[in-house]
Amino acid sequence: MSAVVAHPDDEPFGLGGLLGLLSDGVVPTTVLCFTHGEASTLHGSPGDLHTVREGELACAARELGVQRVELAGHPDGGLGDIPSYRLTAQVTRLIGEERPSHLLLFDTGGVTGHRDHQRATEAALLPARRAGVAVLNWTLPQEVADRLNAEFGTSFTGRDPAECRVVEPVPRQRQRRAIAFPQSRLRSTGWCPAASQSSDNPMLWRRLELLGDREYLRILE
Repeated sequence: MSAVVAHPDDEPFGLGGLLGLLSDGVVPTTVLCFTHGEASTLHGSPGDLHTVREGELACAARELGVQRVELAGHPDGGLGDIPSYRLTAQVTRLIGEERPSHLLLFDTGGVTGHRDHQRATEAALLPARRAGVAVLNWTLPQEVADRLNAEFGTSFTGRDPAECRVVEPVPRQRQRRAIAFPQSRLRSTGWCPAASQSSDNPMLWRRLELLGDREYLRILE
C-alpha cells in the first residue's frame, strides 16, 4: 500500500488510523509527501517549520510502521502552481518502485477544503489508472463533516456513508502516538511527531472523537 499526501501531518492526522491498521496487519506501507508543510499557521514547536515538520514526518512514520517515506520539496500552499506532469511523474515513479496493490489518498475534493489536498489526489489518480492500481479515497461521513464545520468554521466535505466502505474497528494507538509523543519519548529523541500541528488543534481531536473506531473509504477501481 502506498499513500500520497500533500503535507507531513496528513499522514498521521488523516490517514494514520488506516496506516496503523495496515501495519498491525503486517501490510507494507510507503508514503509520498509533496511538501514540507512550511506555510502552516500552526507553530506549536520551536524552529523553522520546513525542518521541524520533516523530522516530525519521519518520527510519525516510524510510529505508524511505515517502511518508506519520500518527501518532495514542492512549496506548501503552491501545489496548484506545479505543472501536473511533475507531480504525476513522482507518483508514477513511486508506483514503479513499490508496485503497490492500492494507493491511499484523500478523497477527490481534498476533504478539508485545502487546495493542496485536492491537488495531491488529482496528481495520483492518472498514474494509478495507467498502472491498474486500485485507489482508496479516505473521506468523512457527511454528519461528521457538518459537525466540524458548525463547531470550528472549517470547510470539510463529506460523503453519504452509503457511498463508502466502513472500516472498523480501527485501533487508534499508533495514530495517537504519531500525533503526540509521550513527553518521556520526546526528551530522548528530540522530536515530537506532529507536535507543531497538534498542540493547539482541538479540531483534530474532535474529529477523532466523532469518528470513534471507524474510518470511511471510497474505492475506485
